[in-house]
Amino acid sequence: MTFLRSLIFLVFAVQAVAQHVEPDSAFIAFQEKINSEFKDPAESPLPKEEREQFAGLEFFSFDPAFKVTAEFLRTPNEVPFAMPTTSEKMKMYVKYGELYFNLKGKEFKLNVYQSLSLSQTEEYKDYLFLPFTDLTNGEATYSGGRYLDMTIPTEKYIELDFNKAYNPYCAYSGGYSCPIPPKENHLEIAVNAGVKTYKKS
Repeated sequence: MTFLRSLIFLVFAVQAVAQHVEPDSAFIAFQEKINSEFKDPAESPLPKEEREQFAGLEFFSFDPAFKVTAEFLRTPNEVPFAMPTTSEKMKMYVKYGELYFNLKGKEFKLNVYQSLSLSQTEEYKDYLFLPFTDLTNGEATYSGGRYLDMTIPTEKYIELDFNKAYNPYCAYSGGYSCPIPPKENHLEIAVNAGVKTYKKS
């Protein structure tokens, strides 16, 4: 009986080690960068009182399953449109392309957008915006959805890493005009990756 118990324990121990995945350097860098920004008075969306007590955002554990290869399809000749925000202010975007990928055995598509105003600046001329919603919103993550940052792809296939999904500033404080993810960018799956919903310290 002792041998059997030892064998069972060994099996569970091996499984536990196999399931444990060390986060990659890009994920660690992402966490450090965003936490540093939230502590910086010049960049943080947090009110002064909260910023002074800020100990760090809460993240899902790194999951390589949410780091996928996506096929990028350019969609030229799209008509610019006003993307609704959390305020009365509208922001002008144009659909730049589409991303096709497999996540947890299911096929998905997300549209990626370019800000007309930011594209006129040198710093953000190659910046693309990827807002999305999923089944975690309102529970484990911010109810209004989350964002991913991209640059204009130079190849047909790109890496799409949901471990770097982050909340809009509206999740932390009022006074911001945060773009609301279009309905076509809803993922009918729980994206348990990236930044979780914000809880005050």
